[in-house]
This record gives sequence, C-alpha cells and structure tokens, in this order.
Amino acid sequence: MKKIAIIGAGQMGRGIAQTVAARGMDVLLADIDLPTAQQAHGDIESALGKLVGRGKIEIADAETTLSRITPVGDYEQMDSADLIIEAATEREEIKLAIFEKAGKKLADDAIMASNTSSIPITRMANAAPDPARFIGLHFFNPVPVMGLIEVIPGLATSPETTQTTVEFAESLGKEVVLSQDEPGFVVNRILLPMINEAVFVLGQSTASIEDIDKGCRLGLNHPMGPLQLADFVGLDTCYEIIQVLYNTTGDSKYRPAPLLVKYVEAGWLGRKTGRGFYDYTGELPVPTR
Repeated sequence: MKKIAIIGAGQMGRGIAQTVAARGMDVLLADIDLPTAQQAHGDIESALGKLVGRGKIEIADAETTLSRITPVGDYEQMDSADLIIEAATEREEIKLAIFEKAGKKLADDAIMASNTSSIPITRMANAAPDPARFIGLHFFNPVPVMGLIEVIPGLATSPETTQTTVEFAESLGKEVVLSQDEPGFVVNRILLPMINEAVFVLGQSTASIEDIDKGCRLGLNHPMGPLQLADFVGLDTCYEIIQVLYNTTGDSKYRPAPLLVKYVEAGWLGRKTGRGFYDYTGELPVPTR
C-alpha cells in the first residue's frame, strides 16, 4: 500500500496518520472541513516536535513524516487511495454516512476499514460499496505508542481483504489480534466491563477513586487504574462502547453504570475536557471525589 486515506482527524485519526506516514506511506487526512484537517496537521507537527525534543527521532525524519500527510476537506482525492480508514467518533450513524460518501470514491481494488472499537462490522458493511472489501481495523490510543491492532473481518469480508489488512497492520510495526465480529471484539469486550464495574464500585462508595485505581495498579499489576484509564480514553467513548455491548447482547451485565452516565451528561469526559474522575486543571491530576 502506498497511499492511505483517513477520515476523522481527531486523536485517533491524527495518531493513525502519524504512524502510517512514519512508515513511508502517503496520507490524506480528512475531516468535516479543510481548516479542521489543517489544524490536525498542525497538531501532528507539534507531536513530532516533542519527539524531536526528547531525542526520540531526528528532525529530518519528523519533517519527512509530516510532508507525507496532506490535509483535505473532502473525499475527492480518495479514489487514489489503496485503503480508506474511517476514524470518526464512535457513533454508528456518523460512520454509516461516511461509508456511503467515501464509498463513491473507493477504487475498484481498494479496501475500506473502520477504526470502530465495538460496532459490528457486518452491519456497517452494508453501507460500503463492496462488503467483501470492508473490514474492522481497530487501533489503540495513543496509536504511535501502542503496539496492537485488532483486525476484524465481517461475515462478507473476503479472505484476500483480511490477509491484505493484516499485512498492512504488520507493516506498521504492530502486533495483530484477529477477532471474530462479536460485540466489543477482544480487548474492549474484556476491558470495558472492568471499567464499568470500577465506576459501579465508586458509585456505591465501596472505595475512593484513588484507592480503586491503586488497588488495580498494584493488585492486578496494571500500568494505570481503570478510572484513570477511563479518563484517558474519554468517558463518552467508554459510555458509547459499553452501550453498544449492552444493546447488542441484551445482557444486563453490560448495563452502563449510572455514575458514568451522569458524568457524560455533565460533560465531564476526562482528560480532553479537563475533568472526569480526576481534575486535570493543575500540574497533577487530582481525584474529584
């Protein structure tokens, strides 16, 4: 693959663009309009600058990586892409609209992929021009750092599409987990119920935020506690994923914790809004309760 189109220039889209470009491929980075995509390009430039400052990469490599990323405000140039990756917010109606519009530009031998973390691939494939060339390609945040990608073929995905997608993921220096098209796939099927249960524990005043996270860090040997991780992922994203699990399976064990729902309704979404289970307005995060 030589050219990759990415639709959605948020945190995930920017990370995917940076990672792909660093591996020598050209990138078209799109969002709702050109200024938004250009702002994302600037954010990637800042991220690369920080890596240069820490001695992680050379200035020349950062400049070359950035030069491979072209911000665009529409889908017109995507007929030249070998792979189109949707990396929009975790709302199915938004993703379906993207597949319908971008599908009109999908080249005859190109693949369309979704970076969804939980929405069924088989169902979304119906909005693509060719379900045989549609697949799930789930990156993890932060994309340049995390070493895993989930590849999820839908019921109609061809073996050739799956193999090509696995090879692409491995070309990025990532390990691949191949998952069946089941709710939450592998990682989030396990992770989100744990985060949701941690919020239940907090809501029932079993323990404080600090002690819940400390218990899981030290007792489970996790790098960060579930509430801190929820803030990092985004409480709205956590809610969307657990809601998909609940709606798809009908199993009450996936019922979103009431406190999680309340925080999302309040707009306390974690690090990106400055407040979630921790307050991020000071030098160090502080538990909010």
